[in-house]
Amino acid sequence: MRSIDVAQRRARLAVRHLLAPETRVDDVEEIVRAMVVLHATDPATVFLSVAARSREVEPGHVEKALYEDRTLLRMLAMRRTMFVAPLELVPVLQASCADALADKQRRTYGRYIEQAGVVDGDIATWLAEVEAETHAALLARGSATGAQLSKEVPRLRTQVDAAPGKSYSKPSNITTWVLVALGAEGRIVRGRPNGSWSSSQYTWAPIESWLPAGVPKLSAEDARAELVRRWLFAFGPAPVSDIKWWTGWTTGEVRKALRHLDTVEVDLDGVTGLVLADDVDPVPTPEPWAALLPALDPTPMGWQSRDWYLGPHAPALFDRNGNIGPSVWWDGRIVGGWAQRSDGEIAWRLLEDVGTDAHRLIEAEVTRRTNWYGDVRPIPRFRTPLERELTA
Repeated sequence: MRSIDVAQRRARLAVRHLLAPETRVDDVEEIVRAMVVLHATDPATVFLSVAARSREVEPGHVEKALYEDRTLLRMLAMRRTMFVAPLELVPVLQASCADALADKQRRTYGRYIEQAGVVDGDIATWLAEVEAETHAALLARGSATGAQLSKEVPRLRTQVDAAPGKSYSKPSNITTWVLVALGAEGRIVRGRPNGSWSSSQYTWAPIESWLPAGVPKLSAEDARAELVRRWLFAFGPAPVSDIKWWTGWTTGEVRKALRHLDTVEVDLDGVTGLVLADDVDPVPTPEPWAALLPALDPTPMGWQSRDWYLGPHAPALFDRNGNIGPSVWWDGRIVGGWAQRSDGEIAWRLLEDVGTDAHRLIEAEVTRRTNWYGDVRPIPRFRTPLERELTA
């Protein structure tokens, strides 16, 4: 069995993830494709992930790709997480992840509605009618907020208590449920937010605004194989357990997808990993590099087994739910954290000694990040211990 050591894995990370300076590009779509998808639970992550991998890109370029050129699209996919994906990957994500998610969400919402006793007749049919009315309203308007849609589709204002008898019980209308289900099914899309690029107050638009004929249909089997192929090129070599974690699939689903791919096993310091059969040659090691990656960036969130780049720093940089905060990278590993203070200053702290050369390159990245933010002051959606300390 061929061996791939930590140094080579870090070199691949630097090159494939466009983090070494000589690999950075000013094409927003190319950056997203390099990472397969970008995490988008926190809106600022998308923009800051692009900033870390580019030279001259500005927030307006990302907004143009998302909302004017519409070559990128926000959607729920792996692990019921929000991502930004290149348009050509949307059918793959839809068939491999989102279709099953839409079915699961509808079953969950249907149970809540049934328990509430607010609908007469077949609940699945009733929900389908509400969804059709909502989609039609969006087609007519072009875009709308949830509040605007609830005025046009009265049944969206149906009140349901999802936790009757609990201390946090509070009836609410079903607008968000319907929009989430329609989004997961690929019939509507989160459009331009109200406010700055860090805002999460999205408008909604019909999928036809991005894909006039809707999302092309693929088989779930073919889609899963293609998604794993792209992940292995960007994040491999890695053990099967990392693929299972990243996709959120069962082990059986992962192994079935792998049967469609030509892969080879490699030794990763005593752990068996997989790599695409035509991707076993070493990647040249780039010059030492530094990067400031945002909370939930796809690089640190790309693997479940993180010791080879995270070391002992998880307690300072992750919250209790496994979400990483802003991280400082040096030459393929995490060495500290950073945060933006209310006055715009970028505060950072190293968690290990990395030498003067590293300090110089990290300071250059701090300057780049300060300029990118401008007057915007987003607060990470998931606060981590070090990020809180740096902004106290």
